[in-house]
Formats: sequence, structure tokens, C-alpha cells
Amino acid sequence: MIATLLLAASVVLAAEPVRNPDTFTVLEVGEVGSLDPVFPYDASSQSVIQNVYETLIAFKGASLSEFEPRLSQKVPSQANGLVSKDGRTYRFPIRKGAKFQDGTEVAPEDARYSLLRFMITDRSGGPSALLLEPIAGVPVTRNSSGTVTLDFAALEKRVRVEGRDLVVELPRPFGPFLSVMARWSYVAPKAWCVAHGEWDGTAATWRNFNDPPKEKSHLFEHMNGAGPFKLARWDRSGRYVLLERHDAYFRGPAKLKRVLIKSVPELNTRKLMLQAGDADLIETPRPYASQLQGLPGVVLLDGLKRLATDPALFFTVKLNPIANPDIGSGRLDGDGIPTDFFADPDVRKGFSYAFDYDAIRRDTFKNTAVRALGPIPPWIPGSDKNQPRYEYDLKKAEEHLRKAHGGRLWEKGFRFTLTYNTGGEVREAAAQILKKGVERLNPKFRIDLRGVDWANFVDKAQRRLMPIFARGWIADYPDAHNFIYAFYHSQGRYPSAQGYANPELDAMIEKAVIEPSSVRRAAMYKKILAKGYEEAPAVFTVHPSGVYGMREWVRGFVDNPVNMGIYCYPIEKK
Repeated sequence: MIATLLLAASVVLAAEPVRNPDTFTVLEVGEVGSLDPVFPYDASSQSVIQNVYETLIAFKGASLSEFEPRLSQKVPSQANGLVSKDGRTYRFPIRKGAKFQDGTEVAPEDARYSLLRFMITDRSGGPSALLLEPIAGVPVTRNSSGTVTLDFAALEKRVRVEGRDLVVELPRPFGPFLSVMARWSYVAPKAWCVAHGEWDGTAATWRNFNDPPKEKSHLFEHMNGAGPFKLARWDRSGRYVLLERHDAYFRGPAKLKRVLIKSVPELNTRKLMLQAGDADLIETPRPYASQLQGLPGVVLLDGLKRLATDPALFFTVKLNPIANPDIGSGRLDGDGIPTDFFADPDVRKGFSYAFDYDAIRRDTFKNTAVRALGPIPPWIPGSDKNQPRYEYDLKKAEEHLRKAHGGRLWEKGFRFTLTYNTGGEVREAAAQILKKGVERLNPKFRIDLRGVDWANFVDKAQRRLMPIFARGWIADYPDAHNFIYAFYHSQGRYPSAQGYANPELDAMIEKAVIEPSSVRRAAMYKKILAKGYEEAPAVFTVHPSGVYGMREWVRGFVDNPVNMGIYCYPIEKK
């Protein structure tokens, strides 16, 4: 059951006076990387963006299947005539009277421009594929050599304005399209963007704005949305973003006047600030959740359903050797690894068998998480409880590693660095478990562990500098394709960072997403999961539940597992 927490009905009034009643303070581990709605893919940045920019439609409350209109007056469906019978054409009637924070009114052309800009930007490792795949029919705008291949002429015809309607025509049916739009159809004002040096919306110039440096955009550190809050300040050295209420928000002003989102990687600091009332909600790592139990004025929100596979340990199969200390000598000589070390499937399988899956559930997650058999959480249609899976088996691990690299791996040994993000305690725990299992096999096997701050961690992953990195996946939208594509497709979020590709697996994934029959689609995913097991591009550990520490004076908090961060519009303090 989706956790919906309306605290007014479930907690008693705090005994102490409410601190800063007009300001909601959230402490996170991650750090905001960009304020541009087309650029970041991380939860910290998205937690700001979703409170400032408005989407065409949205998920209703905590639901994963029910939508509500936002900048679109209606949610398109075949029943209301806004979705064509063949499932390819969607109409979004843009509401009148909604205003951006500069006072200008939202127009259909703004929505069209914003969708096109989201797709043509296509920065390396960014979220553009979420709209490119269903609308353009391809997940990327460039080929592997960096040459632009997008048919822009076809794309701009598929996204058009007819009267007050934004019309989106898909090249083929795409089952989860509305779910994608409910999370990623952010609208920014075209005239404001163009006036500040952004793409002018024409075919003649779009290539100049493809995969740009993030700092080049005015939207990197400036915002102008139609959502419930507006940007007051982004202090990058202080690692916080301050939002103020947008009083002209079309659904009415938020109850809060301000929202402060601050990066505080150290758990003890977050805990002390929550206890003192200087924070209202803090990100809480599972291993230390018990530290918040019994704190006066604090409630532990535990067991929150998450559409997540986290942590996972990713093997980079095509490593970048340039200025890369993580690969040591760069050779299979006992003091390093070659750039193709994890290209050998036996290495990946050996490491997968060396991971103690029971240990992370028992010791790290205190038996609150579900064992991950593969990338898809068990509550998402398309998962398979009978799929093949790796178990902790050091004999099988040894068998595969003795065969790897023609036997030289076992003879020579290796040394490399496994990386996790600073503050990611469960990912650090997963790294330690893998290190322990692998090093038990052979005294010549050595893995060093290193924590890296979030911004550098993301950058190193995209530049393929980390032999193994610990990360996870939270759903962009609630569908099996979102997990399968992210973990297994060569253009997906992680394979693209790993240099991993399997054409057969790609074709299977592309066929499954357009299949209209849920029964046939489930059968397709069963085969995909089996193929993914054989390929072993990553170690899947658990599907965790969510946990926050929150002050009892917070009211109106609603948890939707699709949201990246906290949606603050319904929240108040009293």
C-alpha cells in the first residue's frame, strides 16, 4: 500500500512551540547540481525543480496510477477524446490564467518549446531519453561517435500547437507515456529563455544547444516556473537552495512561505538539527534509523514504499585510462586492472557470486528491505519471482574467476578502487560486503574503497573512471520499462556510463515497451530478466523501503514513491 501520511490525523501536537512556522527545512545527503529542468537527473536537483516548475499533468497524491491535471486542463484519455484510438496522438488543452513567476501567462507554445528543449538538449547522462524514446522514437540525439543523428524536422512536427491544445504524436504506441509526462513535462517560458540566450526554437540553431556544458545555460542558476514556489537563492558554497512562495500559483498560494533545501552529508549533524528544531525533515539512512526513535518531538516515518533498486554495484566494462588512479597500474599485474577488466563475463559473474545478499538485508537494512532478484521491484508488473538469481556462493565465484582472462586473473591478482558517494551509508555497506567476499577468495585480490562527494561521483561515473561504483535507481515513472531500460539497455542511464551494450538485449527491450498486451509484455520481461542474469552487468542487492525523520509539527506531508525529493505544496507547520 502506498504510504500517505497526513500527519494532522496521525500525530499529537508537539509539546514545544513550532520553530520557524513559515519555513520548511529539508536536509539531504546529495547536493543540487543544476536548476535547469532539462539537465539534472539526481534527486537533490529534482527536489528543487518539482517545486518551482509545473508539469502538464501529475500523479494524484500518493497514487501511481491516477493522474490529475495541472497546466493541462484535462488528463488525456480515449474516453474524453484526447487520446486517439491507435494510442499514438495525445492532446493537452493548456489552461488559461496560469502564470509564470515573472507574471507572464503560460501559453501552449511554452509547453511545446519546453518539451522540444528537453529533448534537443540531451546532455550526456541526462534525462532527455525519457521523452526522446516515446516521442522521437530514439533514446538519443547522437551516435556513439558524437555525431548528431536526430531527425529534428520529424520531431517538431510530432510536437505541435493546435489552438489551445498541445498535440504530441508518437511514432508508435508507448504504454507508460502519461506516466512519463506526469513527472517530466516541466514548462518554462519560451520568451524568457530566448531572451537569456537559450535556444530560439528553430531548426537552424538547435544543434548549438545539444549536450552543452551545464554552466553555459542561464537556467543553470536561474528559475522561472509556474509552480508553487520560486527561487530566492542558490548558495553553492553554502550548499543550500532557498525557495519562496509563488503567490500567483494557479492552484492557490502554498501554506508555507519558504522552503530551505540544504545538503548536509553528515548524519549526526542532520540528527542534531532535527532534534533542535532547526530542520523539519531529514534524509535518514536505513542503518541508523533507530537513532531517531524516541527523540522528543520527532516522528520516524518508516516503511515508506519505494520504487527503487538500491544499492546496486555497477561494473564499468570500458574504463577510461586517462589520469585514472582507480585502475592502478592499468595492467593485470597484481597492482592494477586493464581497461577491459570487467568486459569478461566471468569476472562479473564471479563478483556477483562473491556478494553476501543475506548480510546486507540482515545487517544493513535490519530485514526491512526485499531481496532484489533483478532490477524490477516485485510490486511492479513485469517482475518475476522465479527469475534466476545470484546467491552468495564462494565456490562458484572461484570457478568463474579462475576462468577469467584466460586464467591470468587468478594467477596475477588485481587491485582497484571501488567508489561510493559520501553520505551514502547503504552503498558504502554494499561496497564493504563485496570487498570482503572477493578478497576472501585469493590473497592477491585487493579492492580499495573510497567515498567521493556527489558532484564528483556523478562526473566520474559518466567519464567511466570508476571500475565499480555503488549507486541505485529510483523510478522515473512506475513501469517495468523504466527499470529495464535504465539497467540493461545500452543507451540507458547506467549502461551508457559503464560502456556496456548487448544488441540482442536492446532489441528485446525495445519490442517489449510497445507491446499492448500486458500478458505478452510480462512474458517478454521474463526473457529479458533471464538474459540480464546471464550478462550480469551489475550486482542487484535490495529494494529498500523509505524512511525519514520528521518533526511532529509538520502537517500535510504526502509521500509518493515516484517523487524525487519532497513536494512541499501541501505542507504546513502547526
